[in-house]
Amino acid sequence: MTGLIAFREIVLKVHSRCDLACDHCYVYEHADQSWRARPKVISPEVISHTASRLAEHARDHALPSVTVILHGGEPLLAGPARLRLVCEEFTRALSGIAALDLRIHTNGLQLSSRYLDLFDEYGVRVGISLDGDRAANDRHRRFADGRTSHPLVLAAVALLRSEPYRHLYQGLLCTVDVANDPVAVLDALVELEPPRVDFLLPHATWETPPARPDGAPDAYARWLLRVFDHWDRLGRPVPVRLFESLLSTLRGGPSLTESLGLAPTDLVVVETDGTLEQVDSLKSAFEGAAATGFNVFDHAFDQVAAHPGVRARQLGLAGVSDSCRRCPVVRSCGGGLYTHRYRDRNGFDNPSVYCTDLRELVDGVEGRTAARETAPQLTDPAELARSQEELTRILLARLHADLAADPGWAHAWELLAAVERAGEAGTDALDAVLDHPFTRTWVLAALDAARDGEQDAPEAARRLTALAAAAVLRGGLDLPAEVAYRDGEVYLPTLGLLRLGEPGTEGRAALHVTAEGYAVRDGRAEHRFGPTAGDARWQPVRTWSPGPDAAPVALEDLDPYRNCFPRPPRLRLGAGETEEWRGRLDRAWALLHETVPEFARAAATGLTTLTPLAGGPRAGGWGEAGRHGPGALGVPYAAGVRETALALLTGRRRTRLRALTEVTDLYALDGQWQHRSPWRERPVPVSRLLADVHERVAVEAYRRATATPEPGGSDRIHRALDRLSEAAELTVTGKSLVAELRYELKTVDA
Repeated sequence: MTGLIAFREIVLKVHSRCDLACDHCYVYEHADQSWRARPKVISPEVISHTASRLAEHARDHALPSVTVILHGGEPLLAGPARLRLVCEEFTRALSGIAALDLRIHTNGLQLSSRYLDLFDEYGVRVGISLDGDRAANDRHRRFADGRTSHPLVLAAVALLRSEPYRHLYQGLLCTVDVANDPVAVLDALVELEPPRVDFLLPHATWETPPARPDGAPDAYARWLLRVFDHWDRLGRPVPVRLFESLLSTLRGGPSLTESLGLAPTDLVVVETDGTLEQVDSLKSAFEGAAATGFNVFDHAFDQVAAHPGVRARQLGLAGVSDSCRRCPVVRSCGGGLYTHRYRDRNGFDNPSVYCTDLRELVDGVEGRTAARETAPQLTDPAELARSQEELTRILLARLHADLAADPGWAHAWELLAAVERAGEAGTDALDAVLDHPFTRTWVLAALDAARDGEQDAPEAARRLTALAAAAVLRGGLDLPAEVAYRDGEVYLPTLGLLRLGEPGTEGRAALHVTAEGYAVRDGRAEHRFGPTAGDARWQPVRTWSPGPDAAPVALEDLDPYRNCFPRPPRLRLGAGETEEWRGRLDRAWALLHETVPEFARAAATGLTTLTPLAGGPRAGGWGEAGRHGPGALGVPYAAGVRETALALLTGRRRTRLRALTEVTDLYALDGQWQHRSPWRERPVPVSRLLADVHERVAVEAYRRATATPEPGGSDRIHRALDRLSEAAELTVTGKSLVAELRYELKTVDA
């Protein structure tokens, strides 16, 4: 079958009865009472068939690992012998097919060394249910005669925490009761040093709503936020999966729990009689809600995966109610646990019965953490630059892993390492050539070629050799810098183009530093070149200064990897053309500082390289962002002053947003959200809408300042910002960027 999501987690009911009488238990106290007709203990036949079915499923779907959770009732009531059989059968069946992660979830009352020795033998990790301190735990988790279970659970946890069993300790599961003291509950759990704590909302539906002692629709949110605040004040001493899931989704990451988020379910339940069911919590909805009609003797897991009830929980955004799809926190809450959406009249097509709680919980966690969770690259250009520098080095290291065996590459890599070891002059020079924007272009092209099986190792080695040689020359280092040239020339990144022979010739030449500049030895002849040598065979990279206090910007019309823009670059400009272009750039920059000084200063930040592009300005006159590192911008050579100014402004906005998306998460990419755009006929993804707004705020400012405003331009931007504010896929950092754009637009409107 196609389109199925494989099951990676199996809940195996090894015993259907329990030694406690918890009044909030979904198995015994809620709508579905099917446990009464099932065998107390799982049979060897069910164990064997389940193990075989799981191995078949893992093999068919090439699963690297599967998780089997031993559950009940109370699973320890199955006894050590039956649990050993489970471990043996599943270990045998999965051997050589997939890694097996065995776990057990227990109330702990029966836990002893004989069980833990068995679990140690098979690596079975143990999770224990505990609702907090004694007062909290005794509210629900009691024996049938009303006796407390708390001391016995603490004894079980103490044994599990002791050597040699500590490594089996998986964590604690706590069911929330708003009548309990949230601070006391967390303190009691933290004191037991669990590897993880899970907080579980009591199972409830619209037909059987959760208890709300004060009648407040947000009682559970307020309780959990008090826990969050205390957990945060304590320095987050243990992982809390509920909170970490929210923090993950707010950053754009995945949900970490089935009860939140839009990730598809990948879990199936096997009852003691071999019946295959959906997630166990559905027993809270109605009799038979979890049923599939399948069993391990007659049906494969793929048949369960195709069941409509299972598929309904694999639809992501399309699987939640209409009101949830329009909610800005849906990516974090996911509409809540599927069970909690149930209502008799329309099934599960509803928000969670905890909807108000979930909205307030997500907003509360976001509000408390937004300042800390916002990526520093958004507000600190230096941090953005550092992150981009690190990204280039990571990509280069990945390319090195592909090419390390090539002798030419290895030799050039050794020279780069020698430059880095040569002290401050060496590291500064190396930084300069690696941070050259088109170094990133080359690395990405080489990685693409390697992925497609078209890697040209000699060409990659030539470029790396030229990078290393340029670093040696820039640093004035006494290191051997030999370059390989092809077609009679070699480009030295950030420095210039050196012609070493006639077109069509190839060879090698040694470069070194002289008192006046640089020299090249080709055979027995030595030729000097560089800034003051006046050698006609040397074409230096020219520069332009955007102001008296600004760093020079390279006018890059030589680098062969500058051909990374949507339109082709100009060939080498003549001396007169260069001066003419510098003049237009001067006037364009002056116009920006005169009309939109704040935007102009932001545009200058990090600008290192301008490449002249062929042709005149396109519609709107906007600049081009190519596939390169930060700092580069393509500007149409034939554009007039006003168009050049707009190209500088909008191009820098584009490159800044691209740089941010490369090193931060502004939005999640795991959904099919589409948004109406004021500028486009069809709905667009959030990335396009955000890019449009990011550019158009600056454009609106420029047009107003130059008395050429676009009719209704500001209103359209406001509408787009409103839609972005409601976009569920925006991360905390993305929302901070939207707030920044609102502030910019406010200054424009003022």
